[in-house]
Amino acid sequence: MSAFSTNTAIEDARDAAAEAERSIQELAKRAERALHEGIETIRSQSRGYADTAAERLDTTQRYVVDRVHERPLTATLAALGVGVLVGFLLSGRSR
Repeated sequence: MSAFSTNTAIEDARDAAAEAERSIQELAKRAERALHEGIETIRSQSRGYADTAAERLDTTQRYVVDRVHERPLTATLAALGVGVLVGFLLSGRSR
């Protein structure tokens, strides 16, 4: 092999390596953009879900408070009954 062809082969290899590096860098940038867009999509969707959950929790809380004010004795007995039931269920597990 002549010195000219060796130099040409080395230059070709350097060019190929440089092109591969550029391609990898471009691919990394694309992946980063796609990941960033995915994260932003998840954030916006989760905000909507959190807002909906908060609204439903507020509605439920208002409903429970209204029922307790309307019938405090019934609410107290219901809470006591649920507590006793949960107590029996939990004590049955430990045996």
